[in-house]
Amino acid sequence: MNDYWPPLIPGGIYHIYNRGNNRENLFYTADNVRFFLDRYTKYMEPTLETYAYCLLPNHFHLLERVKTKEEIEAGSWGASRGHRVGLGDVDLPSLQDLVSLRPPDGRIVAEKGNAQAIPEETGVLVSQQFLLMFMSYAKAINKQEDRVGSLFQKNFRRKPVASEQHLINLALYIHANPQLHGLCGDFRDWVDNSYPALLSDSSTRLQRATVLNWFGGKEAFVEQHQGYIDWKTAGEGWIEEE
Repeated sequence: MNDYWPPLIPGGIYHIYNRGNNRENLFYTADNVRFFLDRYTKYMEPTLETYAYCLLPNHFHLLERVKTKEEIEAGSWGASRGHRVGLGDVDLPSLQDLVSLRPPDGRIVAEKGNAQAIPEETGVLVSQQFLLMFMSYAKAINKQEDRVGSLFQKNFRRKPVASEQHLINLALYIHANPQLHGLCGDFRDWVDNSYPALLSDSSTRLQRATVLNWFGGKEAFVEQHQGYIDWKTAGEGWIEEE
């Protein structure tokens, strides 16, 4: 997939990533990581479901599904803007559901006469929220580091998930990233990713049950991650964008 900026389609799943401008660091301290996640929760959680993430010094990776208009309206963020509330309980989505039942296009028409309606394209809304998040985070880092100018590369990259196996491979790749980049000896020691939270019993904003369901449970989740890193580290030139 050579198109790094395809449209964000409601219901679509994407590998989203970005790096620091000129490959500069994005994260300098543990507080920076916490602040980034706080900004992410504020700006992005209302419009996205998050399956996996990894934050590294100069870049980040996210595995996410764009919510539909109905899901956005049903959430508390949508309710605060005058939309309805009350999305019913749904079954956990299967891999096949997620990669095969995506809508064919991303156009969602806002209700006429509603000044607070969601924009015509949900993808536009998500992109706008990312921009607000990046601006808020960059402002704080620029002040902290006494720097000026853009902190992030201009356009965040996004690649749609192409198949069930691609989806699983992305989760494995994202979690293994720190070890693949030589930042740690064991990816499980890297605290700034979703791997520990997906195995924990503590509360999380991640779609934990859905992700573990893809792998067939915690034990299979752990085994497949170990198998992936063993396979990757056994070869040469094993850093690539999935």
